[in-house]
Amino acid sequence: MTESRPAVELKGITKRFPGVVANSDVHLTVRAGEVHAVCGENGAGKSTLMKILYGMQQPDEGTIAINGEEVRLRNPQDAIKAGIGMVHQHFMLADNLTVKENVLLGAEGLHGIGKAATRKMAELAERTGLRVNFDSLMENLGVADRQRVEIVKVLYRGARIVILDEPTAVLVPQEVDALFDTVRAMRDQGYTFIFISHKLDEVRKIADSATVIRRGTTVGTVNPREVSSRELAEMMVGSQLPSPETRESTVTDRVVLRVENLRLNAEDSERAVLDDVSLTVRAGEVLGIAGVEGNGQTELVETIMGMRKASAGRIELVDAEGNTRDITKLGTLARREAGIGYIAEDRHRHGLLLTRPLWANRILGYQTRRPVSNGRILDLAAAREDTRRIVSDYDVRTPGVEVAVGALSGGNQQKLIVGRELSGDPVLLIASHPTRGVDVGAQALIWDRIRAARREGLAVLLISADLDELIGLSDTIRVMLRGRLVSEADPATVTPAELGSAMTGAGESHSLPEDVA
Repeated sequence: MTESRPAVELKGITKRFPGVVANSDVHLTVRAGEVHAVCGENGAGKSTLMKILYGMQQPDEGTIAINGEEVRLRNPQDAIKAGIGMVHQHFMLADNLTVKENVLLGAEGLHGIGKAATRKMAELAERTGLRVNFDSLMENLGVADRQRVEIVKVLYRGARIVILDEPTAVLVPQEVDALFDTVRAMRDQGYTFIFISHKLDEVRKIADSATVIRRGTTVGTVNPREVSSRELAEMMVGSQLPSPETRESTVTDRVVLRVENLRLNAEDSERAVLDDVSLTVRAGEVLGIAGVEGNGQTELVETIMGMRKASAGRIELVDAEGNTRDITKLGTLARREAGIGYIAEDRHRHGLLLTRPLWANRILGYQTRRPVSNGRILDLAAAREDTRRIVSDYDVRTPGVEVAVGALSGGNQQKLIVGRELSGDPVLLIASHPTRGVDVGAQALIWDRIRAARREGLAVLLISADLDELIGLSDTIRVMLRGRLVSEADPATVTPAELGSAMTGAGESHSLPEDVA
């Protein structure tokens, strides 16, 4: 049951950056023993507000009270001492260390490093449902167990208030259900959760209360079970909840991408990371790849893009004039010049230079092509002008094109990337988790632009952990398991539960039911 006293009270929080007011007089009250969602589009100020609560940034105005006592959180260490923990969307784990070492790192003084530490860890692992050997290397764990390790880490440090930042972004439906069971059980034990999400159906499913922030200001707090997803969306962005559903078929007979018998061996062995993968994508088609993360989707994309060298197999690309080109041995830039647009899975690692301005990021991957280059010399004035066009056409919210792209919210960074990649007139777009971590407004725009490009004949290879997105946008879905394409599904008939089951290899067969395979 939700207690009456507040665990967290933020009053009048204001935070200004050069040219931007990220938070303006924000009020948030989170009661002890509840799951409280904070909703808002990217750029609304959610992340800044949580960084302030976790001591990563200081407010210009306003006060913070924890369990009724006003505090000043000068850094994350102050927040941890106040009983606050944060599980970041991008996990803060060292793959080359064991589970135990990851939990202990930086907290060796709490319970030592011996039996007392192991007992405490075992107790918390039981509480969170983490059932792994503490001596297991982190790199061998699936994404759901990695997330539980993150939760164990913050609890080990004494957190009673846990911030979950987009916790379901990389989970399949069954893993989401398991996470929610864990959160409910811990809530019943008196833990308090602040749940950051743009998935409104999940907010309504897990949260006891929800506070909506729009353009840096508190809009209101509601009981999510008493409002619809549409009403929540209207509070967030002033529009209806978008749908990824694609009704009309635009698939043609013209093959744009042909992958034949592709194999990729692990760097340290002859073990196949990709094993005999064959697929085709046609003009006007969205081919969706479903799979639990770690089953070869990332390697497939990076091999097609030339970021990894195939051990065997062939990759062919057909240009707009119908000319077939073997690109198996080409470098990444040559493949992009041949007509491949690329929305990377990790926009920070492979899509952007965070410290550089928007116009410089417009040039990335297009430094040999117009309008930013004549093939030999960059045209910086043209790059700035075309970046302004993308900012306008794709609703990238920024004070200007000279701003460092790292200062933008995740959704606005993603809209810039989508605008850049679709501006290059690609024949094939590889879209890897194109709406991960973005709000409903940015999500709707990205879906609309992919659908519009598809109608114009663009071939799209879509990889997504959002099964509604995958089903809604795709013309065909292939399921990837342990580096192989194991089954095919019709998006018109398959359900997220059936797709999730196939992704996890449930049952004796890896195939979907006959009526959907």
